[in-house]
Amino acid sequence: MTNIGYIVGSLRKGAYTRMLSRALPDLAPSSFKLTEIGIGELPLYNQDLETDTPPPAWTTFRDQVKSSDAILFITPEYNRGMPAAVKNCIDVGTRPPKQGVWKGKPAAVISLSPGRLGAMASHQQLRLLLSVIGVPVMPSPEIYLSEASKLFDSTGKLTSEDTIKLLTTLLNDFETWIGRFK
Repeated sequence: MTNIGYIVGSLRKGAYTRMLSRALPDLAPSSFKLTEIGIGELPLYNQDLETDTPPPAWTTFRDQVKSSDAILFITPEYNRGMPAAVKNCIDVGTRPPKQGVWKGKPAAVISLSPGRLGAMASHQQLRLLLSVIGVPVMPSPEIYLSEASKLFDSTGKLTSEDTIKLLTTLLNDFETWIGRFK
């Protein structure tokens, strides 16, 4: 079993990123165990809090990332960039120096937005940041899902067959990508 931790970039309960995350277990290879790593309760990173007893939410988050074989980011875009909560979780995971939990952890990124660009700027910003901290990000396929409201039915279920095919391809390719790092 491959433990995949996934991070939903929007904190809103009804977010399209959250709806998408609910569809992934049905599309993923049977070898995947998908577990959400919550970021909504993480205090903003502040080095003054990095003591022998850091905030419990930081410790829980770091332990969850450590115990994951790979990380899948599902991000929206805010003001042409990644959400502050995503940047904060990356900062929390890179500290304290030389004890970060990200380095060498294979990752993939999916972005989506109600607009026509599919959160492309957020996606690229996140990919760049992950590469800087030593996270091998799967190079392709790059998944930018636009007009998110058209992808789901009124109950929040993913209904777009084209999107289902894209995500299935991504998850199968992710399985191969992760295998390169085992």
